[in-house]
Amino acid sequence: MKILIVGGGGREHALSWKLNQEDAVSKIFTAPGNGGTEKIGENVPISGNDIEGLSNFAKSENIDLTIVGPEAPLTLGIVDTFNELGLTIFGPNKAAAQIEGSKSFAKNLMKKYHIPTADFEEFTNPVKAKEFVKKIGAPVVVKADGLAGGKGVIISKNIVDAHTAIDRIMVNKEFGDAGDKVIIEQFLTGEEASFLAFTD
Repeated sequence: MKILIVGGGGREHALSWKLNQEDAVSKIFTAPGNGGTEKIGENVPISGNDIEGLSNFAKSENIDLTIVGPEAPLTLGIVDTFNELGLTIFGPNKAAAQIEGSKSFAKNLMKKYHIPTADFEEFTNPVKAKEFVKKIGAPVVVKADGLAGGKGVIISKNIVDAHTAIDRIMVNKEFGDAGDKVIIEQFLTGEEASFLAFTD
């Protein structure tokens, strides 16, 4: 079985390390990969966001299974493209990946289905976002709506910090297009835990 892993971080290294222990796996490619994946299989110089390049590679190498690590290719629709081409791939389609790619989508989904979450408002105008912070006070959490490489969430202990965070995200565009919209969220205290699950 030939496997293509999309991504270049520690998650992809862990996946390739574990899959390499399976007798059914004959070859592992990682695109673009890293120093760790290079020692396990073969790194391929294709960006994780180059969906056409990845699908062409999967076809030409007769890849049996593609596994997607990062969120960005999923939000760009890599699974939809591979499915249309009859290529086997593991990951959510573009519509389902919005839960990771848009915080406002995720928050509104939780609101719709009564899943407990911090109170929030969303804004596309930095002036209105700042007015809202003045109205509700601090502390608050300011979040870039889109993917920001794990860095688009700013806990603001006072109104000045919150206004600075809004400027960083929406005016200075520190996180690019991810900051076209912000979420201003209620600050919650307590323990934080992550739960990961696989489902069909």
